[in-house]
Amino acid sequence: MKRALITGITGQDGSYLAELLLEKGYEVHGIKRRSSSFNSSRVDHLYADLHRTGGSFFLHYADLTDASSLGRLLTRIEPHELYNLGAQSHVRVSFDIPEYTADCGAMGTLRLLETIRQTGLACRFYQASSSEMFGSTPPPQHELTRFHPRSPYACAKVFAHQATINYRESYGMHASCGILFNHESPRRGETFVTRKITRAAARIKLGLEDKLYLGNLAARRDWGFAGDYVRAMWLMLQQDAPGDYVIGTGECHSVEEFAQLAFARLGLDWRQYVAVDPLYFRPAEVDALEADPSKACQALGWRPLVSFEQLVGDMVDSDLADIERTLRGGVNAVSSAVGSRGARNGD
Repeated sequence: MKRALITGITGQDGSYLAELLLEKGYEVHGIKRRSSSFNSSRVDHLYADLHRTGGSFFLHYADLTDASSLGRLLTRIEPHELYNLGAQSHVRVSFDIPEYTADCGAMGTLRLLETIRQTGLACRFYQASSSEMFGSTPPPQHELTRFHPRSPYACAKVFAHQATINYRESYGMHASCGILFNHESPRRGETFVTRKITRAAARIKLGLEDKLYLGNLAARRDWGFAGDYVRAMWLMLQQDAPGDYVIGTGECHSVEEFAQLAFARLGLDWRQYVAVDPLYFRPAEVDALEADPSKACQALGWRPLVSFEQLVGDMVDSDLADIERTLRGGVNAVSSAVGSRGARNGD
């Protein structure tokens, strides 16, 4: 049985990847940070479904900012594959906490790589790189496109990406980078713009909110389904030789298009409910990101299966059903569904 260790397992990507690996017969270990509130809701079902996991799912306390905890964990588990998905991943927030963003995203990656090197573990390594590294470089972007990061988050990801390549070339490690473009799902965090839109649309439909405030509506992104993208992560570590791959759909859509589709799903005209607030603009904007995934399609045999329209629809449907369940449960309708009328949903 293969053993995999996933940092960031309690996030969107981590939960989908854990499900995929368990289905493939892996023993899956994940890192979670200590918190005063429960933060493992995306993977709680894996604990409950013992028939599916076969008792092969485990969570451990550790932190990417704590080298000793990482060293102890890797030595004890001896994973065959390590997927580094953990980071402070909110681009706008990275401007407010740049030092922590760099410590977690950049130095955290270096700590993992150095631990693997020092212990001599025969461990294949996946680094979650990001399309944000391309920043203001014009699309479409591929593996050889110049990086021009426009946020502390993107700068941290560039460091982690280059460090992974350096360890691969210096020490012969099987270390690969997936340069993933924006990927979403009903499990996306509610502070990210796509989930803010779908959740606000559902709340407005149910009369719990009357306005959604966003930042740059003209920003264009290559949006895909997170469940499709974790397949690409796994495929990278199954190759005989490591490498770097751009993962995306090859389509570009604006925030405005996303909002239009989300509200239309519920029979609403987005223009009646969405307003722009300059507070939610980034200090340095990224205008357009669009993937050229040709290498991944050819070398990995990977293809995205969920369309942009289906993705938006699934997210809206999920949020609507979730809020309706909450209301039927007899909990205070306004407070339990998060927020009040006119609650700000920023970019």
